[in-house]
Amino acid sequence: MTMYPAPLARLIQEMSKLPGIGEKTAARLAFHMLKGEKEDVFRLADSIGKLRQQMGLCDRCFGFSEVNPQNGGGSLCEVCRNPKREEDKICVVEEPSDLIAVEKSQEYRGQYHVLHGTIAPLDGVGPDALRIRELLERLRSGAVREVIVATNPTMDGEATALYLSKVIKPLGVSVTRIARGLPMGGDLEYTDAVTLGKALEGRREI
Repeated sequence: MTMYPAPLARLIQEMSKLPGIGEKTAARLAFHMLKGEKEDVFRLADSIGKLRQQMGLCDRCFGFSEVNPQNGGGSLCEVCRNPKREEDKICVVEEPSDLIAVEKSQEYRGQYHVLHGTIAPLDGVGPDALRIRELLERLRSGAVREVIVATNPTMDGEATALYLSKVIKPLGVSVTRIARGLPMGGDLEYTDAVTLGKALEGRREI
């Protein structure tokens, strides 16, 4: 990128690291910023700069949450703070983005738990690498009657669902799996709200 002035080259190089953004797309975005209003660029830069400072994980479900400004630590997310949510159901998802996808379906009113990955033996990822221990601790309170496993319909997602069923059922909690309304190999994050809503309605015990 020697043909670009240094400040522009740095920006293009950094934006090229984003998923789905190649050098040409990064350059097009950089040129757009140069042509736009300075205030818009400053607001964008400020938002990006504060993202990691002001965002963290919920202390209970491990989804995205604003950082507690008093101690810089995590705090409860909007869902966990909502007293109107059903306390007897927990929907288990792989990533925080999947939690957001389920919420968009507007078919679910319970609680969530984010694993932050799946069991993947070939990649050396076992149950201890996920937030499974924290999930089991939540279930031991006795308030939860059903765990809805909403991991992605992939080999690793299915393996994780079976493992969760194995360790949760002895606690006397019902374990269900979202129905096959999703394409194999797909991601919850990119599934349309109607399909995801129907999948939640048709969940079954595993």
